[in-house]
Amino acid sequence: MELFDNLILGFSVALSIQNLIYCFIGCFVGTAIGVLPGIGPLVTIAMLLPITFNLPPVPALIMLAGIYYGAQYGGSTTSILVNLPGETASVVTCLDGYQMARQGRAGPALAISAVGSFIAGCIGTLLIALFGPPLAEIALKFGAPEYFALMLMALVAAACLAHGDMIKSLAMVFLGLLLGVIGTDVNSGMARYSFGLPELTDGIGFTVIAVGLFAISEIVRNLETTEKAEVFTKDIKNLYPTIPDLKASGWPIVRGTAIGSFFGTLPGTGPSISAFSSYMLEKKIAKDPSRFGRGAIEGVASPEAANNAAAQTSFIPTLTLGIPGSATMALMLGALTIQGIAPGPQVMTSKPDLFWGLVASMWIGNAMLVILNLPLVGLWVKLLKVPYRWLFPSIIMFCAVGNYSINNSSMDVYLCALFGILGYILVKLECEPAPLILGFVLGPLMEENLRRALLISRGDPSVFFTRPISLAFMIATALIFITMVLPAVRQKKEKAYVEGGG
Repeated sequence: MELFDNLILGFSVALSIQNLIYCFIGCFVGTAIGVLPGIGPLVTIAMLLPITFNLPPVPALIMLAGIYYGAQYGGSTTSILVNLPGETASVVTCLDGYQMARQGRAGPALAISAVGSFIAGCIGTLLIALFGPPLAEIALKFGAPEYFALMLMALVAAACLAHGDMIKSLAMVFLGLLLGVIGTDVNSGMARYSFGLPELTDGIGFTVIAVGLFAISEIVRNLETTEKAEVFTKDIKNLYPTIPDLKASGWPIVRGTAIGSFFGTLPGTGPSISAFSSYMLEKKIAKDPSRFGRGAIEGVASPEAANNAAAQTSFIPTLTLGIPGSATMALMLGALTIQGIAPGPQVMTSKPDLFWGLVASMWIGNAMLVILNLPLVGLWVKLLKVPYRWLFPSIIMFCAVGNYSINNSSMDVYLCALFGILGYILVKLECEPAPLILGFVLGPLMEENLRRALLISRGDPSVFFTRPISLAFMIATALIFITMVLPAVRQKKEKAYVEGGG
């Protein structure tokens, strides 16, 4: 009964005119940026963070969440029609979606992608409503040692499971932790690594790093691409799936939803790994695996369901534990902090309207996205024809104005440009910047909990190994690290990314 009462509260919040408008804006912008290659949800949320300063917490988070899961829908359109993934999680959809478009079946591919995403999104949201409250109750029993051990596990998992070399990912986490140290020490009041600059005594702003690393560097990288892709615009017909299409896609959608829901709750995984894993599973259990890569509808249905389910369930650790599982979730956590809300299990009890309003808005947003994706497919196709060089000046200006407006500080704009250059260099060195932002967000929290735990234990580090929950997280951290270091596992992970097209 409590669940129904909470959902009624959530829908009463989400159905207000203001929140419906922001939900629609989030879904529309999310779909649009998912459609545009090179501008993913990470970039857009990073760019829009400064705007959320001037919004109340509930509509701000509803809009940002709409952008996130809306981009998962929109990314499939570009993958199917242009063979260019709008964002990483849509890479796998290119393999069979584009082949279907070449065979004149772009309509069914787009339709089944939207249906799969809708079903997975609704189930993922239901899981947040069901498992969020009990998980938050468990988290309320956590002390400083448990939080430190959990954050350590999240960072190690994020580094080990990230795409690319594990050593580079661990180095990115370490760099993020170092950047998080800059500022004033809370205990002693001494400035740390501020280089005598008064602007750095409060630390580096979260939006400065996020916009620089993700938005600016991504724009520069996209400007290097000169290839012109073929866009399928004439063969988009029969938008509604046929009975055989639905029969062939039913179980793949269910399996993709289950895989995505599982991976979404794990730190460091998220939509990309979910999509790769679900595609590999479908290929393994198919009667004729040779159909995959040649236009198999299961190769579109399952990954699309998986990436959307993961996008929804990744809110569970973020909202209930205050631990972001991915860089995008770290931005959402940053948005909470900007609003003056301390992330963690207490959000559910102290701000029930925010938590349940957000959950209810996800159902409404998923329904909006089905409406946006199918009838408006013509509009998205036109959007695909806009040359990227027309978009980037306005995006750069938007980033600069947004960063300046937070503190009225030109230093923030210069720092943002500096992190843009750093982000571009990191991409060239094949270093994923996502673990860096996780390290930056979790670093100060880890330091605070480490100090508190050592104060309680009078400096005895065995406190992390004598408490059962903390010990379990420490063992899990060690197991993740050892497992990923094993050559056979590393080769398997790299093979999965290569076969998945990542």
